Amino acid sequence: MGRDLSKENLYESVKTLVECEESHILLAQPKLYTLFSIAFQYMLFQSQKTPGAYIVRIEDSKLAEKLARKSKDPSTRKFLQSILIPRKLKYGKSMFYVDFFNINSWNMTAELPPEKIKGAIIVKDTNDRPMTFSEESEADVELKQAMATLPENYYLEFIKDVCQKTIMISFEGSYEGLHPINFPFIKKEETKTISGVTIGKDISWDNID
Repeated sequence: MGRDLSKENLYESVKTLVECEESHILLAQPKLYTLFSIAFQYMLFQSQKTPGAYIVRIEDSKLAEKLARKSKDPSTRKFLQSILIPRKLKYGKSMFYVDFFNINSWNMTAELPPEKIKGAIIVKDTNDRPMTFSEESEADVELKQAMATLPENYYLEFIKDVCQKTIMISFEGSYEGLHPINFPFIKKEETKTISGVTIGKDISWDNID
C-alpha cells in the first residue's frame, strides 16, 4: 500500500519502544493504524525474545476488521487477517490471542496463567462507551449489572496488573500509570487538501475510509 510506513520510520519507532524501560505505555497520537502497526511489530519482536502469551485487546470486532485492512505495514495486516477468526495464533514459541472489551470474549485469555502473559496491546477507538447493547435481553441486563461493578478502564486495568508490558492506544486518552510516547514523524498539526477542500488538523486521516 502506498501509504504504508517507511521501513525507517517503523524500525526507529519499534526501537523507541524497545529502549523504553517503562512497563506500561500510552500511544495517543491521532494515527490509529500507524500506532497499531508500530505496537504490534514491537510485540512480535518481544515475543521472540520472551516467549509466552501475548494479548491484543481491541474495542470491538468492527475495529479489529479495520485494523486488519488498514494497518500500515503488510505483515501486521496479514497476521491480523489470519488471527481474527480463530482468535489465537502461534508465532514461534509464543501464542497471540485476540479479544475485545466485551468480557464475554475473554473466554480464552481469562484462563491464561498470569505468569504466562508477557505482553498486551489495548486499542480503544474514539467512542465514549466501549460497551453497547442493542437489545434488552435477560443476558444483557445481567451483563450491565456486572459491568456496573467493574473498575473504570477495566479492559486495561485487569490485564495491566498481571502483564509485564502493555501498550494502550487511545487518541488523546488519559490514563494513570501509563508512560506517554510520541513519535516525531507523526506531526501534531496536519492538513491535507482534496480537490480544493482542506481537511483540518482535528480530523484523523487514518480514520477516513
